[in-house]
Amino acid sequence: MSEQTVIVGFGPVAARLVDELLPAVRSGQVRLTVVGEENEAAYNRVLVADLGVGRTTADALALADAAALAGDGVDVRLGTRVRRVDRARQLVILADGSTVHYDRLVFATGSRPVIPNLTGINPDPTSPVLPAGVTALRDLRDAGVLRQAVAGGKRVVVLGGGVLGLETALAAAEEGATVTVVHNGPHPLGRNIDRGGGAVLAAGLRRCGVRVAGNARSTGVEHNAPDGGFSALLLDDGSAIDGDLLVLSCGVRPRSELAEGCGLSTQTGILVDHRLRAHHEPHIFAIGDCAEVRCPDPDCTDCRNAKGPSGLVGPGWRQAEWLAEYLGLLAAGLVEDAEALPALPPEQAGVVVLKARGMNMAVAGDNSADPWDDEALSAGAVNGRPRLQIAQWADPEHGRYVKMTTRGGVLAGLVSVGMPRTAAELVGLFERGAELPADRSLLLRLDGPDQLPVTADPQGTVCRCAGVSGAVIQDAVAGGCATVPEVSKATRAGTGCGGCHDDIRGLIEKHFQAVPAA
Repeated sequence: MSEQTVIVGFGPVAARLVDELLPAVRSGQVRLTVVGEENEAAYNRVLVADLGVGRTTADALALADAAALAGDGVDVRLGTRVRRVDRARQLVILADGSTVHYDRLVFATGSRPVIPNLTGINPDPTSPVLPAGVTALRDLRDAGVLRQAVAGGKRVVVLGGGVLGLETALAAAEEGATVTVVHNGPHPLGRNIDRGGGAVLAAGLRRCGVRVAGNARSTGVEHNAPDGGFSALLLDDGSAIDGDLLVLSCGVRPRSELAEGCGLSTQTGILVDHRLRAHHEPHIFAIGDCAEVRCPDPDCTDCRNAKGPSGLVGPGWRQAEWLAEYLGLLAAGLVEDAEALPALPPEQAGVVVLKARGMNMAVAGDNSADPWDDEALSAGAVNGRPRLQIAQWADPEHGRYVKMTTRGGVLAGLVSVGMPRTAAELVGLFERGAELPADRSLLLRLDGPDQLPVTADPQGTVCRCAGVSGAVIQDAVAGGCATVPEVSKATRAGTGCGGCHDDIRGLIEKHFQAVPAA
């Protein structure tokens, strides 16, 4: 008899799991039910801001077709909330009182936006309802609110200096809105970037038409608009930043309340082992933003310094692919337990890339030490030679900055602002764990005026979210794909954060330039 698998949540990570399980569903080995709280099937939430400024369409964001899945035998339940999980009877209890039995249950509940504690915003933390003129830019309806503001050339205030907030601000400003970014710290991206890179980044934002209000502590919002909506963000120094729309971009928090409610172990997210199993519960798994990989073994060195969920779509997709393989083998009777499979490989340190027209930035690894930090440089010295070394270069007038941190010659951290070719090379070296050239200035020369236009490395990874190399993209183009959407459909490249679209486009153009005219 086929196994019943239930997936709670229908976001991008769940969509990948469903996609990978379809062969087992079609063959009758797996019966699959997907429960989604939203009325829409899975879509690319990362690109909601692009939808909000009119750069893409809802159809282009779609990652699943509910009708097609139903035709394949998947029980898709949209607009349906799960009330609780009964582990003893292996039942998922829905809000309408109906139940769904499971042999395997997968939590793919993702995360919810962090709503700051501001006077004038008092939402229920489990189901936030924000006042008029305030949005967390999380779903398709939020995108519609932003679209109205941008189309009307309104004043948009973005609270939060993270990547998504900055990308939203830059896109909205370019499309005609008056935009202010408000953040608590000396510069944007305070958790990722060093002081020098942050200063150059802030200056670049201003050149792109985005006002930046740093070291600003917000305390409340005013609702004096004619419709009773948002009119100003209040700061602790008594000043106010007027606006017509407030976009909250203050991070996300894993949605683990259902897991907590049925007695599963949670910390930042739902605790799972290296095979994505919930602690002490072999029938339940968690993937994506809600899952925190931290096994119960106190002697596991990989988990000792593990952090919570990354918040990135790429790791979630890799988890979905691994879990789909296991569930498929289990249903086919080819394995009896997850121990029979290799553990999910640990994720490498992520690369933060700012994707915006007129701005180029890449950050990865640990960039906290300064070139003159004797204590940090002398720690772990070998034979009197510092193990930690730092090279730094800045040209604030032209908005360019590079910092390279190496340990034993291997690149361990990087900051690159306004240097696209250098950034591409450094990211490749960082992902390969490669040593830098002895003469670091060679990397800076990549952005010199005598260099050829930057193109993606066919041998390197072009799409980090989906793990697609340039060679795979080139093969797809040679096979007839002539646009970014066609390449995305054939290879999944570009279906995540969208930061690789220009690289994909460059490979397409390079191919057709080399093809002789008929």
